[in-house]
Amino acid sequence: MLQVSARLLRLLTLLQTQRDWSGRELSDRLGVSARTVRRDVDKLRSLGYPISAAGGGGGGYRLGGGSRLPPLLLDDDEAVAMAIGLRTVAGAAVTGIAETSVRALAKLDQVLPARLRHRVDSLGAAVVTVPSLGPTVDPDVLTAVATAIRGHERLRFDYTSHDGSATVRDVEPYRLVHSGRRWYLLGWDTERRDWRTFRADRVALRVPGGPRFTPRGLPAEDVAAYLATGITTSPFRYQAVLTMHGSAEEVAEEVPPTLGVIEPVDDRTCTLRIGSDDLDQLAVWVAAFGFDFDIHEPRELVDHLRVLTARLQRAAWPDRPRPVA
Repeated sequence: MLQVSARLLRLLTLLQTQRDWSGRELSDRLGVSARTVRRDVDKLRSLGYPISAAGGGGGGYRLGGGSRLPPLLLDDDEAVAMAIGLRTVAGAAVTGIAETSVRALAKLDQVLPARLRHRVDSLGAAVVTVPSLGPTVDPDVLTAVATAIRGHERLRFDYTSHDGSATVRDVEPYRLVHSGRRWYLLGWDTERRDWRTFRADRVALRVPGGPRFTPRGLPAEDVAAYLATGITTSPFRYQAVLTMHGSAEEVAEEVPPTLGVIEPVDDRTCTLRIGSDDLDQLAVWVAAFGFDFDIHEPRELVDHLRVLTARLQRAAWPDRPRPVA
């Protein structure tokens, strides 16, 4: 009996990891016959889990929303409270649990019966949260994107770039990344045939989405660092590399992850990579961080700081004779 219960839990876990499973795939994963899989699916249905089946080639199974909440060791009020809490966390900067909350909300939203989903939506509409600075993202967009990532389903959406131009994108979604202020989608753009990063607040999903896809290898092991470089350095004309005379933790207090990428060197220094299309803006940033620093590149920034330094000295000591041109 214990083995059967463990197998049922494993079957349920598999059904939650992607949208569709063939009977043969489940048999192989569980190490049992197709007949046993069918019996186990029937047992889960008797417990209230809404599992739909399709015929052909060994059959297929999908875990969907049903008429009542399956036994998740939660009563209705607890389920509503959890959904509201997950939505709140998904829309805010909560250390370490923001992306996880979106994945959990996608699973919970998939099995919530209509009456509870209505309560969640009603509470969500009634609750007012003091907004953070900058654009916000609809939790439903994050949930839909997270569901597509989990199910390996392509997304179609209208995207507005930073200059206001609008395009229609067809993307294989791979990761949602939260920077503390904004949400980003890392995906493979099928038309441009390259990895692209999209700000989630600029995404307007189209329905229906695209077909399922076979996942490809990610462009980097550290997706967060890859994305951070992509939004703070790579897109800009001037890409500065500096040694900051302060620990990585101290510098991080002054430099948000949406502005620069910090790499520890030792307990007293770190490397900062930061970009801008404007040398004046770049010079002001690095001078205002409150640390001594050494510039490794670009050379244009060194020359520009010398010009600005001379200008500031003339403003600070106006009585000094000015150099003759």
